[in-house]
Amino acid sequence: MKVDTAEQSSAERSAVAEAPVSAQAGEQANAAKWEPARGEPVVRFRGVTKTFGDLEVIKGIDLDIYPGEKIAVIGPSGSGKTTLGRMLMTLERPSGGTIEVDGENLWQMEVRGRMAPASDKHLHRIRGKIGMVFQHFNLFPHMSVLRNVTEAPRKVLGLSGEEARERAVEMLGKVGLADKLEMYPSQLSGGQKQRVAIARALVMRPKVMVFDEVTSALDPELVGEVLETIRDIAREGDMAMMLITHEMDFARDVSDRVVFSAEGRIVEQGTPQQIFETPQSERLKSFLSRFR
Repeated sequence: MKVDTAEQSSAERSAVAEAPVSAQAGEQANAAKWEPARGEPVVRFRGVTKTFGDLEVIKGIDLDIYPGEKIAVIGPSGSGKTTLGRMLMTLERPSGGTIEVDGENLWQMEVRGRMAPASDKHLHRIRGKIGMVFQHFNLFPHMSVLRNVTEAPRKVLGLSGEEARERAVEMLGKVGLADKLEMYPSQLSGGQKQRVAIARALVMRPKVMVFDEVTSALDPELVGEVLETIRDIAREGDMAMMLITHEMDFARDVSDRVVFSAEGRIVEQGTPQQIFETPQSERLKSFLSRFR
């Protein structure tokens, strides 16, 4: 069963571990060792598992993401990368373990002094702190670019039409689409559609953004414009980012930390320099050899 591909769904439309770092080799010259940031993480996975029937795709992952940190999650297809992002975005429920966002349990809530499954209201509130851009654009085809971006802040955040428009115009300008406000998705290229999807997520001002293989559905010539947009966003603010990607150069350039997962576990993590120049595990070395 393939579980590492985000499918387009109505949930996606509406939603609009820390494993120890691999031991360092004795003479690992010039590779700055990654150290956890001080303070509280904005996202915390603890002992998270996920099964689909008899298939266990996430096997007890611990992972912290700190405010402003950009982490790239790499690994072979089927390693559980996308499932990790979907659980954070509440599109998949963990089979075990806990996920916290901004200090609150995502999938559980306290009721009369005891922990109980989270209500829809609880999930909806915390999901407002998380943005996600999917492989597929999931734009509403009958809405203009501007309305695609203003719909969620009006209906979810309760902004006035004027406030939502002001915020949307700002974000569409950031992704280079200020001149496309009244166009419809059918009039845009694939790269432009993905940039609208990025603006739609940013306009909600989330504390953490999840980018799930955002270039995989694009023609090769359109990949660069989307990646450059994300690079620009990553340079700007203090929003945390989780970048699930097969683009190794992109992972190296944008991230503060790279996490390598395989067979549902975090095998190795470290700075981009550590991961790409001095990998420690044979599994990571084998994976990277395909990109050289």
